[in-house]
Amino acid sequence: MDAAPGPVAAAQADPGLDAAAVAERTAAGETNAFTPDTSRSVWNIVRANVFTLFNGIIFGCFFVLLLLGRWQDALFGAIALSNSIIGCVQEFRAKAALDRLALLNAPRARIRRDAVEGEIAPAAVVLGDLLVLRPGDQVPADAVVTQARGLQIDESMLTGEADAIDKHVGDEALSGSVVIAGDGRARVTRVGADSYANRFAGEAKRFSLVRSEVRAVVNRVLVWMGWIIGPVALLVLNAQMVVAGGWGPAWRSGRWTDAVVSTVAAITAMIPLGLVLMTSIAFAVGAARLARQQVLVNELPAVEVLARVDVVCLDKTGTLTAGDIAFDAVHAMTDAPDGVADTLAWYAAAPGANATARSLRESFPVVTPRHPVGEIGFSSARKWSAVSFRDDAGGTWVLGAPEIVLGTDGAGKATEVGRLVTTLAAAGRRTVVLARSPHALTAADVAAERLPAGLRPAAVITFRERIRPDAARTLRYFGDQGVVIRVISGDNPRTVAAVVREVGMDVGEGYDARLLPEDDDQLADVMEHNTVFGRVTPEQKKRMVRALQARGHTVAMTGDGVNDALAIKAADLGIAMGSGAAATRAVARIVLLDGRFSRLPGVVAEGRRVIANIERVSMLFFTKTAYATTLAVLFGVLLLPFPFLPRQLSITDGLTIGIPAFFLALLPNARRYVPGLLRRSLSFAVPAGLAIAAALLVYDLGARRLGMDEAAVRSGATIILAVVGIWVLAVLARPITPVKAMVVGAMFVALVAVFTVPQSTEFFELVDPGESGAWLVTVTTVTTVLVIEVVRLFHRRYLARALAGVA
Repeated sequence: MDAAPGPVAAAQADPGLDAAAVAERTAAGETNAFTPDTSRSVWNIVRANVFTLFNGIIFGCFFVLLLLGRWQDALFGAIALSNSIIGCVQEFRAKAALDRLALLNAPRARIRRDAVEGEIAPAAVVLGDLLVLRPGDQVPADAVVTQARGLQIDESMLTGEADAIDKHVGDEALSGSVVIAGDGRARVTRVGADSYANRFAGEAKRFSLVRSEVRAVVNRVLVWMGWIIGPVALLVLNAQMVVAGGWGPAWRSGRWTDAVVSTVAAITAMIPLGLVLMTSIAFAVGAARLARQQVLVNELPAVEVLARVDVVCLDKTGTLTAGDIAFDAVHAMTDAPDGVADTLAWYAAAPGANATARSLRESFPVVTPRHPVGEIGFSSARKWSAVSFRDDAGGTWVLGAPEIVLGTDGAGKATEVGRLVTTLAAAGRRTVVLARSPHALTAADVAAERLPAGLRPAAVITFRERIRPDAARTLRYFGDQGVVIRVISGDNPRTVAAVVREVGMDVGEGYDARLLPEDDDQLADVMEHNTVFGRVTPEQKKRMVRALQARGHTVAMTGDGVNDALAIKAADLGIAMGSGAAATRAVARIVLLDGRFSRLPGVVAEGRRVIANIERVSMLFFTKTAYATTLAVLFGVLLLPFPFLPRQLSITDGLTIGIPAFFLALLPNARRYVPGLLRRSLSFAVPAGLAIAAALLVYDLGARRLGMDEAAVRSGATIILAVVGIWVLAVLARPITPVKAMVVGAMFVALVAVFTVPQSTEFFELVDPGESGAWLVTVTTVTTVLVIEVVRLFHRRYLARALAGVA
């Protein structure tokens, strides 16, 4: 223990625990040491991203091809590996943020043991220790106050209550709160995991992934394919073995390897692996773009979620306001005495000035120093302070709450000052009155902390919370976008409502959360019909978010205090201010590093770009899944050789989907979010996929009737699929911009190169289909392109009706 000087204790002062008691409690584990469980183990993350059904199928196929010596057909393994790596990295980032969660950041704890005051690490505090509390200290463990002298503790980060709380003997001091005035001592009652701060953190850090519609759509399709892929794989394998001469002969002749390779081609084509990778890349690029705007994304899919949000819940302090108080105006009485400005200047510059008095310094600088001869310091319990000056002819100035300093005259409408105070308070201003008495403070007045007689009002001083300059503009943006705002705060509901009116919203007096119903359904009704809520506890904030979600809303919650952490965690999208508590930043999906509320419209725009582009890209991948599954079923039922090698499908995957999808996913796109991504994607992908599969079947049957060999049939099928795939790409990229035209054109050039460069044709086993085969390929391709145009026409009409229905 490091010795630190402290005030001389009175003889009867509590000496604190002795060394033997400390050792005994340390041995019993009754210390403040707290090692929280990690949010999610490394093994769980790896297992969830690597050891999945589809990775098992893909990597199984990959290793089978390697064992058969067909590494050229195993290129798809790189995509599966990339998916797993990106998924693990994404969750490791979220885990790291949660594991850094710490509400207690005090470097040292001041305690008293064996009648000696000293400083120790917070983890070394034991149950029953005597804490010494002074301004600036953070309470390291839950304790009960045993001695207090003007002790005031700020619990705003825990409870949301903006004002400091006076603490008296017997009151509880919560871990994580901060001493801002006075001093005192407190006996530790709860330590470690049992303390308020750590219990709060334990609930906040329960692991959960952000609710992403894009991720949900991809996962749903993968689940569907999981049910289909097994039976289809057996169907294809049986067909390929029959084509190879039957199960027995094929096995004896060694042709079973060709059957396995063809089956692998069918299986891997059915799984939209690239969509998972492309989605992750789009999210990562979006997060990088937001980082340049001082927006930290803790979990990548969060850049999509704000595009879907229809309710934003705001905490007033730190979001709409800067969290500090600002001087507003002085309203002098008609018969005010001289000296008001000099007195306010003294209050502002006084060594013990509180935050309210300090906000006067800029407007009332000290011109002539004044020397007090009697003084009663401010106390939030008394709600006033008083001072008598040497040069003031025996008078006393009192600054405090009007209803306390002036009694009924300061609160009613019968007097000038009462009417003024009432009017200003209704406008949301905090008011204090400066009054003067002709009598100087006596020693008895100071000892008894008693107001002098004969007080008359000199001026009413108003204060306001400093509104963030970007708040009004940001709220207007959300209003124009149809996003509903709910302001929920631990402060007085009238004060909160006044601040909200100041930023341009038309609201009433505010709803007192102490009157909220316990029934969740009734709570949802209240949330639907009220905008401003005050006196809200952390648990109530969480319930309010849940109630809105139960009504089908997608909810974003912003805040900066620990009291916001549970609601931020429960929301579909949690947003924390960079200057907020560590707990809040850790559980939030998005952190505004510079604390600027005006960053949110940029986040919305980025989310819209991501989700709109991924919808377009998903149509490409789902079209591939549709035609691949249909091909596998048709060729399996008809006992036909599968018309592709895995390496040939890599051509179509790369040129018609993979490479262009990467560029399409990163282009600007400002379309507003509309629910139903999966339905819209499948409404194009399924009919387009069926048309492509039917065309390839007709081509295959025709080619075999013309007597084309297997290599020629596969080459012609690859040409058809590649050309039609690029056409589908061009259709989905409309309207065509110069950038999109360059992407589509580059794919056509690359396709020509693949079919003309000798090294490429040799690697992919491509041959000239012959004159008759060329005519068949041309006719099939042109016909399929026309069918795709018809499908797109009907799809656009479907979209128009669907969007009109939503509107």
